[in-house]
Parts: sequence; structure tokens; C-alpha cells
Amino acid sequence: MSSRRHLSELRGNSDLYPRNVRTGMYAWLFHRITGLALVFYIILHIFVIASVNFGGGSFDATMRLLTSKPFVLIDLTLVAVVLYHSLNGLRIIFFDLGYGIKNQRGIFWALMAVGTVIFVFAAVASSRLLFRA
Repeated sequence: MSSRRHLSELRGNSDLYPRNVRTGMYAWLFHRITGLALVFYIILHIFVIASVNFGGGSFDATMRLLTSKPFVLIDLTLVAVVLYHSLNGLRIIFFDLGYGIKNQRGIFWALMAVGTVIFVFAAVASSRLLFRA
């Protein structure tokens, strides 16, 4: 009986209960996740660039690998991560300056719509690498 009572208290009082989580919480969480993903990418990028210094054959092999379809898809994922992180960062800067505080959800979704449009352009631009013969 006490577990049911505890569950009902959790629903009504906890900020982390799924029904109580709002857009801002998800924006905060995804901002942290994309930030960590970008740090991981930068470290990986440094290792890839360093491996190219081992000679011409190594460079050619690395370029063949990086222009393969799986890596083009990884690059598109990177574009999505960078777009989300940068646009959400702009949203946070606006709030820190005192703009748009009353309409945070609307600004978030407007910036995500802008990011989606930019991502579609990036996907179309990289489609020649994905669908080449």
C-alpha cells in the first residue's frame, strides 16, 4: 500500500516523472548529450588527421574510407548534432540576455524547424556521395 502512495506522490511532485518533464528539460538533456558527442568527435578527428601523416598510401586509404556510405551517414549525423547544439546554444544566449524568456518553447521549436531545413539542404548536398554508382 505504501508503494502506491509513494508512486502517486512521485507523479504529482517529482520534476523527473515523465509526465512532468517539459520541452526545456529535454532541450537541456540533449544539449549535454550533443556536447559530449562533439567532444568525442573532436578527439576522433584529431586521431584521424594524425593517421594521415604516415604517407601517401595512408592518406588515400583514409580518404576512401571517409567517403564511403557509412561515413557519409555519420557525417550527416554530425551535421544534425552540430545544428542542434549550436541552435540550442543560441537560444540559451538569447535567454541569458533576457530575450524570449516568456516564449521558450516556441523559440525552441522555431529554431528546431530552422535546423531541420538546414539539415535537409545538407542531406540533399551529400546525396551524390550516398547514391553514387
